[in-house]
Amino acid sequence: MQHTDVNTLGEFGLIDHLTQGFQTKQATTILGVGDDAAIIDGGDEQIVVSTDMLVESIHFDFTYTPLKHLGYKSVIVNLSDICAMNARPQQITVSIALSNRFSVEALDEFYAGVKAACDQYGVDLVGGDTTSSNRGLIISVTAIGRAPASRITRRSGAKVGDLVCITGSLGGAYLGLQLLEREKQVFLDNPDMQPDMGEYAPSLLQRQLRPEARTDMVDTFAKEGIVPTSMIDISDGLASEIFHICKASGVGAIIEESGVPISNDAQMQALEFNLDPITTALSGGEDYELLFTIDPKDTEKIRFLPDIYIAGEIVAKEDGVKLHTKGGNIHDIKAQGWNHFQ
Repeated sequence: MQHTDVNTLGEFGLIDHLTQGFQTKQATTILGVGDDAAIIDGGDEQIVVSTDMLVESIHFDFTYTPLKHLGYKSVIVNLSDICAMNARPQQITVSIALSNRFSVEALDEFYAGVKAACDQYGVDLVGGDTTSSNRGLIISVTAIGRAPASRITRRSGAKVGDLVCITGSLGGAYLGLQLLEREKQVFLDNPDMQPDMGEYAPSLLQRQLRPEARTDMVDTFAKEGIVPTSMIDISDGLASEIFHICKASGVGAIIEESGVPISNDAQMQALEFNLDPITTALSGGEDYELLFTIDPKDTEKIRFLPDIYIAGEIVAKEDGVKLHTKGGNIHDIKAQGWNHFQ
């Protein structure tokens, strides 16, 4: 039997490979595998469904991840996928597999974080499963949302001439992780040392340990009468996500370095780590902001909205996916985001 290493395919190549033989059979299945969420016919509104898994030692490290924060983040990463479809999340299910080292009190902490997220975003916990694991903690959350069919946004709608927009700021979550990993190594080398995160840490640690989903942007789009032509959430880094939009839409893109939002704390921390701030934004991931495109006719609607930044333009596919630097150079963008199989 042939043995093919999954690393040769990568996460999304593996998904494409495993699901290529599946055909939709139900008329109610509007969109299956291949976007931030599946779309199911729900009558007056369409239903969007997304599932993510978080695995101990792969996606989180208990050396520096409080259980309550983990519960909160486990919900947020799924709500973000619903937002990326321009829908409002309404329900979640939570399933966990855990080893015998976890006490009831520990699980209470985890579910306190789940409840905090449900309360913050007005979503209901409607089910799930609990089973044993022979090693560590595995978390699987499914999020369910709704939106009118006319407002659902996919990755595949970007057109040449559309503007590329980004919410919030990028790179902070990655730099927060680097701070935590640095202090973990200090602790392992000398358990008596007290952590010294530095002056930029509070906002960066918040971005890593307790991110937020941009449901506010879904509401803003509705209020302003804007329907993005394509959208995706930034979980694996800006570079990876713009490639997903370009692949799904059959287009290219030029990203302006000067248009990529990076907070002052992230910029200063990146320089302290001898990193180029734009690199942390392109390849860092876990910011859970929204990357979207709009028709140029909506430019004036977007231009003065808070926390939205115009960062580039969609171009023809043959023009590729490129970064226009502040120095005036143009470089090919490489998708170097998170690889789950490394």
